Parts: sequence; structure tokens; C-alpha cells
Amino acid sequence: MEQTVLIQLAGILVLGVVAQWISWALKTPSIVLLLLVGVVAGPITGFLRPNELFGDILLPFVSLCVGVILYEGGLSLRFRELKDLGGVFVRLITVGVVISWAVGAIGAHYLLGLDWPVATLLGAILVVTGPTVIGPILRQVRVHGPVGRLLKWEGIVIDPVGAMLAVLVVTAIESTSVRHGATLVATDLGYLLLSGVGFGVGAAVALIYVLGKHRVPDYLHNPVSLMLMAVSFTAATAAQHESGLLAATVMGIVVGNQKRVPIRHLLEFKETITVLLISVLFIILAARLEMEQLRSLGLPEIAFVLLMMVVARPLSVWLSAVGSSLGTRERMFLAAMAPRGIVAAAVVSVFAIGLAERGYPGAERMVPATFLLVFITVLGYGIAGRPLAHRLGLAKENPQGFVFVGAHDWALELARTLSSIGLPILLIDRNRDNTRKARMAGLNTQTADALDEHLLDALDLSQYARLVALTPNDELNSLICLRYADEFGRNEVYQLPFSSDRGAREGVSIDHRGRFFPDGETTYSRLSEMFRNGAKVKVNTLTPQFDFEALLHSSGMVVPLLVVRQDGSVAPFTDQSRPGTDEGDRVVSVVLTSPLVTGGAAQAPDKHEGAETEGTSDATTDT
Repeated sequence: MEQTVLIQLAGILVLGVVAQWISWALKTPSIVLLLLVGVVAGPITGFLRPNELFGDILLPFVSLCVGVILYEGGLSLRFRELKDLGGVFVRLITVGVVISWAVGAIGAHYLLGLDWPVATLLGAILVVTGPTVIGPILRQVRVHGPVGRLLKWEGIVIDPVGAMLAVLVVTAIESTSVRHGATLVATDLGYLLLSGVGFGVGAAVALIYVLGKHRVPDYLHNPVSLMLMAVSFTAATAAQHESGLLAATVMGIVVGNQKRVPIRHLLEFKETITVLLISVLFIILAARLEMEQLRSLGLPEIAFVLLMMVVARPLSVWLSAVGSSLGTRERMFLAAMAPRGIVAAAVVSVFAIGLAERGYPGAERMVPATFLLVFITVLGYGIAGRPLAHRLGLAKENPQGFVFVGAHDWALELARTLSSIGLPILLIDRNRDNTRKARMAGLNTQTADALDEHLLDALDLSQYARLVALTPNDELNSLICLRYADEFGRNEVYQLPFSSDRGAREGVSIDHRGRFFPDGETTYSRLSEMFRNGAKVKVNTLTPQFDFEALLHSSGMVVPLLVVRQDGSVAPFTDQSRPGTDEGDRVVSVVLTSPLVTGGAAQAPDKHEGAETEGTSDATTDT
């Protein structure tokens, strides 16, 4: 028995992580594969039996894990993201919720044949979307403009709203009269808000206090944070059923928007925990399904899913956006993006059991219908999101642009060259003279400190795939790369090599800096010397007669920076990687043909016999 339990526990973890890994490799929504794996491991093969494995602790464990997920989501929300969008957001979680609820309830009654009490409850639960599915889709699509911010806020905040609405519906359908029901609903709503907001704010204040007063050592920051979240979630749930989700979300939002203590390390830890919990929870919940429930799925359930996707969501979005500044394209994308996730699956499991025990007919049909909705919406929106965003002009296909931090003279020449061959360029610099020159050259610029915590919210980075820190300050370059690693990924943040000796340079971990660009030797000082001696940024198209080796051995000093391949993809050179090249690829390099003067001494560039220059193109002009 003990060995069987251990195998199932390990199996859940292995299946969940492997499903996430395969989904990443296939670039498909992970929840789709997680659900499929869970169904195969549970009702089809019988390998996993969550009800037997966890017993009575299963649903409380799932609820607490969902609280952790919403807490992490709340930490990532910033009030400034709602600038000029507050009205639309409020209407989405009020007017939009009511519309989606009504359409869902009507569809559940007439299409699924559920009695009105059960249909009304199912409609209430399915108003949620969820950060577990919205977040990965937005990371894949990289929508620019207000749409991404709206979807992120809605996906996190609407989850506790849906859970609370479900509680109020259960209270109403179990009341003895309309008047009695109205009184109970109003009372429960007050308790829900009071307990959820009260315990959430209280836990947030306690965490800010102990971290701000340095009463907790660094290695306990994340455990204490999780502990206080669990306390607030449990206390709120004990005070009023399902208010724990609101408490967790409120705590995350309060902690995420305060200015007294840094929370970056909290976010990084919670993101890892969230991925693990999503993997485990979807496997467990999908494995709880029974073959009879799966066999019961048919045309009525498919019609209900389509109703929620093509009627409920568009109607709620368009009415919520009335009078707003959102354009038609933004409204269309919002209307076509409402995937359901872990909260819908978890909450419906809890309430379905309760209604079935009370003898409500059809309650058992809520679970398979919800899982079908989750599966189809995640699959449909996940597949259609990217091409739809590109078709509407809200995202760029395969972005390859550069963000350069530093707009001094040679950085400006590099930016002009890359822009001339069609690569999107953004220059960030605090020096207004530098950004003025860049703007006069027709380049996209931002006069700001790259480490300003508000800068990311003001930038539209959908066209850019990587960042290169080009300032003369090595430590500042490292900080910039660390700051933007979450946005671009650790593999796509670059900095110039350190100007210190080799030993100091090699002693700095890659975890605390960006990748060295374009190699380990070409520092800021060396590049500045090259450009003072007349170096130019050039673009050479490779041919059979003039390949990459011929370019390196041509007359002068050549420092290759990056390769632009024929398919439009870009591969920068680093100290540890040299991209492969092929005929037709373009190589961007810094080329110095005159002697390099350093410290008053002239150093002649290497010359090689037989170097060919035919078939090359110089894409720059003298500045």
C-alpha cells in the first residue's frame, strides 16, 4: 500500500513536469496536455486515483493551492497599469460578469437540461477566466497596448469574484423565500468582502512590517510570505466559505503595490511554485473524472461551450467597452480571449459534490461540462491567439528587434545600421542630448533611467526580442540585464565585457550579469577606441566566394556582432557562442581599416593575402 501511494505521488509530479516540458517544446498551451495526461492516467488507465490517494484532504488542498496561484498573480499586478483603463476593467468584472453569468445559466438550462438552480450555479462559476491560462498565452503572443494589461487584471481579479458569486447563488437557492434569500445573500456578500479584504490586507501589512523592519532573515522571506498567505486564506475561509481566494488576491495586490520593501525575490519564487502547482493540480483534477462522465459528453456540451465562446464573451466585452477608448481591434481580441483554467475546474468540483449530496439532480454533469469548456477554450484560444493578434496588428510575428541601453555616438551608429536593414530598435538613455540625436536620426528613443521601476509599464516591447546594455559602467550593465531578464529571458539579455582584468571577469557568475556581447574581449573602451580611429558598422552579405571566414580575414580589424539569417531571425555573437552562417546571411560587424591608435601608439590591423570583398554590402553611411 505504501509503495503504491509513493508511486502515485511521484507519478503526479513526473507527469505534470514532463507535460509542461513537452508543451514548451511544441509551443502549445500546457494545460491542454496536462488535461489529456490526467484523463489518460485517471479514468482511462486507472493509474491515478486521487480520491483514494488523498481522501478528504483533496479539495481543501486544491483550494489552498489555488490561493497560492492567485497570490502570485496579485503580486504581479500594478495599479498604474490601469491608467485610462479603470472604467473598462471595472465594467468587465461587473457588467461583463452579469452578462456571462446570465448567458451561461440560460445555456446550461436549455442546452444541458440542468434545473435552474444548478444551471444558475454553473453559469456563476464559469464567469472566471484565470491567470494560469491567460499568462502563458500572453507570454506567447506578446500583445502590445492596453489589451494585455486588461486581460491580466481581469484574469486574476475575476477568479475570486466568480467564487464569491457561486457562494451567493448557493445561498439564494437554498433559502426558503425570496425575501429571506435576499437578506441572506446581502449578509453573505458583506461577510465575504469583510473577511476577504480584511484578512488579505492584514496579512499584507504584517508581511510588509516584518520585512521592512528586517525581523526576518533573507532565507525565510519566501516561507514567511507563504505562511502568512496560508493564514489569511484559511482564516478568511473559516469566517466565510470561499472568501479565501479573495484574501489571497488582495494580499498579493497590496504587497505588489507597496514601496517599502522589495518583492522581486518573492515573485521569482512564487512563479516557480505556481508552475509546479498548476502541473500537479490539473493532473489531479483531470484524473478525478470518471469514464461515465466522459461518455456523457456530446453535442449538448459542445453547443454549450460554443455559446460561452461566441455569445457570452463577445457580448460581455462589447457592452463593457461602451464609451471607452478601446478601438475595434482591441475589443475584437478581448472578445476572442476568455480561456478557463484551474479556478473553474477546482471550484466546480467543490460545489458539484455539495449539490449532489443535497440531492440536486444534474449536479454531477457540471464537472465534465466544465472540463470540456476548459479544454476547448484553452486549446482554441491558445492556438488562435497568436495569428489573431498578428492579423489585428496587436502583435508582431517573430519579433527580432533590439533594445539598446545607451545612445552614445557609436551605439547610435549601430542602431542606425540595424534599423536600415529592417530591425526594430529602441534606444534608452538618461542623457537628453543623446536621445535628441537619436530621435533626429529617426530612431525610436526613450529618455529615461533603464532601472526605473515604472519604465517597463510605459514601454511597448512587443517588437523587441532582446536587450543589449552598452553603457560604459560595467556594474550598471549587469544590473540592467538582471532587471530585464524576466521580460526577455536570461538568454536574450546582453552586455559588453567587463573592462577589468581576466580574473575578475571570469569570476562573475552568469547568474549575476547578461551574456557578454559580442565576445569576451571587446569592451566599451576598446569599441570607443575603434570608432575614434574611424571604425564603421557594416553589413556584409555572405556568398560562396565571400563566406564568414573570408570576412574575418579581410583587410582590417573585424568584430562580428550578429547574423541576420535569410528567414529574418537574428543571432548575436557572444563570448560563448558563434552562430552558424550560410550563403545569403548578412553579418553585421564593426570594421576598422586604418591602424588602431591606443595610448598614442598605432597598431596596424591584420592583413591577409587574397581576401575578397566582392559580394559585400556596406549598409552604413558616415556620421
